[in-house]
Amino acid sequence: MAIIGRPNVGKSTFMNRILGEKVAIMSPKAQTTRNRINGIYTTPDAQIVFVDTPGIHKPKNALDDYMDAAALSTLNQVDAVLFMVAADEAMGPGDQYILNQLQHVTKPVYLVINKIDLVHPDDLLPRITQYQTARQFAEVFPISATQGNNVEELLTTLTAALPAGPQYYPADQLTDHPEYFVVGELIREQILHLTHDEIPHSVAVEVERMKDRTEAGKLIIEAYIIVERPGQKGIIIGKGGAMLKQIGINARREIESLLGDRVNLKLWVRVQKNWRDNNQYLRSLGYNKKDLRQ
Repeated sequence: MAIIGRPNVGKSTFMNRILGEKVAIMSPKAQTTRNRINGIYTTPDAQIVFVDTPGIHKPKNALDDYMDAAALSTLNQVDAVLFMVAADEAMGPGDQYILNQLQHVTKPVYLVINKIDLVHPDDLLPRITQYQTARQFAEVFPISATQGNNVEELLTTLTAALPAGPQYYPADQLTDHPEYFVVGELIREQILHLTHDEIPHSVAVEVERMKDRTEAGKLIIEAYIIVERPGQKGIIIGKGGAMLKQIGINARREIESLLGDRVNLKLWVRVQKNWRDNNQYLRSLGYNKKDLRQ
């Protein structure tokens, strides 16, 4: 089940809501989700694998190109698609671009209008009509991923509509991504929250070590924060190292909550010029287009 839409319509918030745990990071800044994040929703009656995709936008570099490919490549690999839009925003060119891509999808497409808590009910019907005029949907669900409105109803409908199949994952597994991937994302999330607008798009996190323990029994995690320019490195480190320290404190709390373990988190900042346009370096960070065909 692919969740597709423009940046910042609430795809990751929805994923975390249905799973009851944070497996996808959240931020109001664009390009928060860069890779496909698989969330595994299991009940006594069903198991649904939701694929949270990067927000589709016009590519400006090789990383952007990868992100769009990661989102669009899921469309013909799933049993159904959730096309998520924001109730508080009119349909724009980005939505129309996605609708054009959906013309080639033969599986059911559900329209999910998120953020209904931000609009007056009278403004909702015109928004629904606008999208229904553009194409036919299997069903339309107005929801609030933050408040939970109509989310259970959506899950009930999907459970009944999806084809029968085997249970691929244990009932207690929430994602098929390795822990080091999620840990890296949690670190990047704190950078998004704490730094200026120019930083989020040009930062990546590479977890180098996630094993061994200190004498006090804490799990040792070592990671590099990758930026493109020396000036960005200075911003990440901050005056007297204050910013890097705060990133580490906030990220450690999230990681300990995820792992249920005490953590010794060590962070360094590395400059890698123009890494977003360096395909070899992108592959080393896990952004490999060839993997999307699998």
